[in-house]
Amino acid sequence: MPAAHIGKSFGILLISFFLSSYFFTESWTWGYQNKWTNWRTYIPTRQVTFTVDELAKYDGSDPNLPIYIALFGEVFDVSNGAAYYGKGSGYNAFAGRDATRAYVTGCFNTHLTHDLRGLTKEELKSLRGWLEFYQNHHSYHKVGNVVLPPIDPDTPIPEPCNDSVGQKN
Repeated sequence: MPAAHIGKSFGILLISFFLSSYFFTESWTWGYQNKWTNWRTYIPTRQVTFTVDELAKYDGSDPNLPIYIALFGEVFDVSNGAAYYGKGSGYNAFAGRDATRAYVTGCFNTHLTHDLRGLTKEELKSLRGWLEFYQNHHSYHKVGNVVLPPIDPDTPIPEPCNDSVGQKN
């Protein structure tokens, strides 16, 4: 009998916990949000392999399609952030492509590329931080990968540009 009483008490306590959370924060998890509170973490979607041209269709210009960005070849659905990544928005330059380099240089003219040659260890570490941001974000989720063309080692490393927005060149 005591085990049944403990189980019933625990159930009431658990229900009270979630109801209180929703009452005070309008969230079942006391406002805590990351990938563990996103249902897609537990029921993942089928991963798609994109070509560069296929990924370009998801740049926010068609309101009937989701908005995708790619970082290190991993493609993420950022449609819930359409205010940031949609057409005419500040981060739209990242939509529909892998522009990994521009995440640390802030150069939206010549650095919208996956070419990481010439970046410092600190810049590469910062890029890993961006990748973790998207991998662990509550509202964004990975939908696949993009097959990126190889970087020709004989081509010059992208030069610093002067149009960076508050970032290092």
